[in-house]
Amino acid sequence: MARDTLGRTLVWEGSGGRVSARVVEVEAYGGESDEASHARPGPTRRNASMYGPGGHAYVYFTYGMHHCLNLVTGPEGNASAILIRALQPLEGLERVRERRGPDVPDSALLRGPGCVTRGLGLTLEHDGLDLTCGPLWLSRARARRAPWPVACGPRIGIRRAAERPWRFWLFGHPCVSAPRGESALATARGLSR
Repeated sequence: MARDTLGRTLVWEGSGGRVSARVVEVEAYGGESDEASHARPGPTRRNASMYGPGGHAYVYFTYGMHHCLNLVTGPEGNASAILIRALQPLEGLERVRERRGPDVPDSALLRGPGCVTRGLGLTLEHDGLDLTCGPLWLSRARARRAPWPVACGPRIGIRRAAERPWRFWLFGHPCVSAPRGESALATARGLSR
């Protein structure tokens, strides 16, 4: 399911106006059997949204400074989610720039999980949002991904189960967090159109 999220448009119709962006990088997290998942210790107040039905947002705060957005994908009680690692801004660029700063290049505005939530203006207040009825939703249609093939490789920024090839990205896309370019060939386990 994580791979299928690539190329779809994430839309946020918040109080500051509409922002939409194409999903260019994600990571999958399984339930309690995934050592890197927040669900590993079982249900907690922090991860409650992961245990809810699929189609909801799981927003958490990490490292004392960043919020991260996940799309809950499993049936109720099965805590699996997709971390949104990077987006390509499509509309509402001025709103994203207000939140991220005037000197940040367009390709870096929503590059990295913390930048995604900062650029969209998402916080813990948005944890549990129903993604099927707005104001935050993911399009069903997927834009053509060409000329970027889909790459998969190890998850990054984690210590446990990092070797699992559950990170997916549009290979060579300038908005992908890292690795983006030729150096990604060393870690990519597979490329496909």
